[in-house]
Amino acid sequence: MAEASEAGGHTAGEVVEDTLREAGIEYESPAPGTYVVSLPGTRKLSTTCQLIVGRHSLSVNAFVIRRPDENEAGVHRWLLERNTRLYGVGFAVDRLGDIYLVGRLPLAAVTPEELDRVLGTVLETADGSFNRLLELGFATAIRKEYAWRTARGESTRNLDAFTHLTRAEQPPE
Repeated sequence: MAEASEAGGHTAGEVVEDTLREAGIEYESPAPGTYVVSLPGTRKLSTTCQLIVGRHSLSVNAFVIRRPDENEAGVHRWLLERNTRLYGVGFAVDRLGDIYLVGRLPLAAVTPEELDRVLGTVLETADGSFNRLLELGFATAIRKEYAWRTARGESTRNLDAFTHLTRAEQPPE
């Protein structure tokens, strides 16, 4: 796999490695030119992102959420509307219906600043969209989980963001 040289004599792969290292982002490189990073979030615990240095471009692929259980058309519409406001990446759906953020940069555009900007967009978008996507595509599952936990006296703390969905399920005080 040939990599084009960047300004300053660095290859795109070297720029990726240096940028990740300087940012303190742990990564694995399962194959030459392939990097897998885990971006920590607050709503979504982490977002796994794969960077692949090709002959002419850097591909960015990040898993966001599995295929919605319900309201697939509403989820897809929300994704398409959101795509108009994203930088460097966009939502995509694979053949199974799972949702990803994907992008492609020309190798000449692979700089520490641009890589930081794109990874920031991936993290902010995956993390910031997570609860909304759960609401749109998994409302019934959230309600069932809430009912199951309350019936057993278990904590529902991590479902607090969805009280507007579970309010009818809450027992009177």
